Amino acid sequence: MLQEALRDLDPATSGDGSTGAHGADLVDTVVLLASELCENAVLHAGTEFEVALTVSDDEVTVAVTDRGAGPLELHLAQPRQRYGRAASHGRGLALVQRLATTWGTRHESDGRHITWFSLSRGRTTAAPTAPAAPPDTERVWTSAEQARWLLHVPSALGDRLEPVELVAELVRRLRELLGAESVEVEVDEGDGTGSREIARDGAATSGGVSVEVRLPMTAPLRGLLRVVHRPSRQNASIDADRTRDLTELVATRIAMAVESNWLRGVDQRRRSWMTYLAETSELLGQSLDVDLAVAVVPQVVVPRLGRWCAVHLVEPSGRLRLAALTHADETKLSELRGVLDPDGSPGLPPELRSRFTELARDGSAPVRFAVPTDGIAVPLRARGRTIGTLLVGRPDGRPHSPEDIVMAGDIARRAALTIHNAQSTGAHVAVSQALQQALLPRALPVVPGVDFAAEYLPASTGSDVGGDFYDVLTVDPSHWLVSIGDVCGKGARAAARTGLVRDVLRVLVRDDRPLPRAIEMLNQVMIEAGDPLQFCTLAAAMISRRRPAGMDPSGRSTHAGLDVELVLAGHVQPVLLRADGTAELIGQFGTAVGLLPSVRLTCTPHRLGPGDTLLVYTDGVTERRRGREQFGAERLLDVATGAAGRPARQVVAAVREAVERFSADPLDDDVALLAVRAVPAR
Repeated sequence: MLQEALRDLDPATSGDGSTGAHGADLVDTVVLLASELCENAVLHAGTEFEVALTVSDDEVTVAVTDRGAGPLELHLAQPRQRYGRAASHGRGLALVQRLATTWGTRHESDGRHITWFSLSRGRTTAAPTAPAAPPDTERVWTSAEQARWLLHVPSALGDRLEPVELVAELVRRLRELLGAESVEVEVDEGDGTGSREIARDGAATSGGVSVEVRLPMTAPLRGLLRVVHRPSRQNASIDADRTRDLTELVATRIAMAVESNWLRGVDQRRRSWMTYLAETSELLGQSLDVDLAVAVVPQVVVPRLGRWCAVHLVEPSGRLRLAALTHADETKLSELRGVLDPDGSPGLPPELRSRFTELARDGSAPVRFAVPTDGIAVPLRARGRTIGTLLVGRPDGRPHSPEDIVMAGDIARRAALTIHNAQSTGAHVAVSQALQQALLPRALPVVPGVDFAAEYLPASTGSDVGGDFYDVLTVDPSHWLVSIGDVCGKGARAAARTGLVRDVLRVLVRDDRPLPRAIEMLNQVMIEAGDPLQFCTLAAAMISRRRPAGMDPSGRSTHAGLDVELVLAGHVQPVLLRADGTAELIGQFGTAVGLLPSVRLTCTPHRLGPGDTLLVYTDGVTERRRGREQFGAERLLDVATGAAGRPARQVVAAVREAVERFSADPLDDDVALLAVRAVPAR
């Protein structure tokens, strides 16, 4: 459009023989300079712009109006890497200065920024009216102007530049102002990787005069700004003081940009580390099993903090045991295990063994080692005691940074606490399970003519001790006390009350007291304990062998069956399973023991013929749930009927399997089963 507007310009000659622009040359020059000003408005002002063309007999004037924030000189000196013009910075100013007759800039009160130039058409009939006070482009800049041009970056541009881009721009300006061969910036972030070049302007040279200024930054940051001059015949001397002054000035500005960028990176890394630690804590806290807790530790360390990780735990004897190991390259696991396993081959080198043993004993600060690869060893300490060591191999391509060591120590503390809790829980569970087993008989009596079988399914395999129990006591060679009960509650109190019920009932029955009287006295003992919440439901039966009914063909006596005296103290009714396949619930309900000062009990007699089975159980069987549906007594009778005529252990197994198949949910109550069968004659 500008070319079309200039199409009608006529060639002109200078009356005094001076060189002016003529015809097509004038048009090309106007278009060239106008395009430079327009491009600078786009690249540096970043706003919309207007182009005004004024043609008179004596000159052509072009004015470009934008709403930029600074003078043209500052805008033209700013690089715009994202627009791909790193190789042509400053060309617009040079062209305007060289080709235009006059040019200048001005700022209006409404925020507009106008850049203009004029080209003479070569006529001498009228002197052109020069704009007011055009700038003297040939004058030498003052120190203040040089400092402003070096350091000032308009906010509109600074907001769009990354810190590294800003450093590159400052380096470029310094090199142009000093006329240096090259300017470069090196920074060491203190992470163990050493110094690295972050910006350079000009080709690297050797043999020149170098001026180096350290960047004023806080530890661990360190940096260097280096300016290299190459003396020549045209520039035999270099103003070293001026170079150093300007370099120190720019070094301060560069240091601010580098430190700001580093702090932003530190903040991002800290946020990442916080997320990492939160996820690690969540993973470590998902299990209270020692083996699982230890196995998780290397998985969260590799590869974030190192190529491999190993966990050694201190045995009660004081020896180290390799508890967990992982490597980013699984093919190297076998070799690594041979070196780190104290019991493996070849095992820990002597120097490592002594250092790790000392670390585990004293719990000192992290130590570095170089075998089998570079790494660090951190003690696992919990509750003031060292329980092991955490070994982390170096990351790929670099040593451990101070930040890595801090993070490894933090993870070691979390891992140590998790492992310690798991060990404590494991010990507590072992004690609880031992207590649970102590409440059950080690073995059931084995006597001719009577078949005993029992099973116990705890609702928890952890530290909770259930209140269900069963017991078979041999009173004399022909009498056995069979009891099963359910103490209210769980835990140590329930276990203590269970032991009380079982042992007191045993003592009372051994003194030849009738079963109802023995249970009444047991109730008095429990009431005297003063804990009404620890009552117990109880089913007790005195089993007696009947006299032989006769002789079989081989001359042996035949079994006549068993007599049963049954007392129910708040307990569910047992099942009497006949050899002919019929089954029924027997007994009369009474008062639970330990609940009221006096109890009402009924002793009911029953007879077990040859092949008949008495099945007693706790309410965990009939109250087993599947949604809103219960297993119930009717389903129990059906299952028992299907097992008629089988040995006692098969009857118990059939009921247990039916209860387990009824619902896939974990047990919510303990299940105890005890069967007594009168063995028929062979």
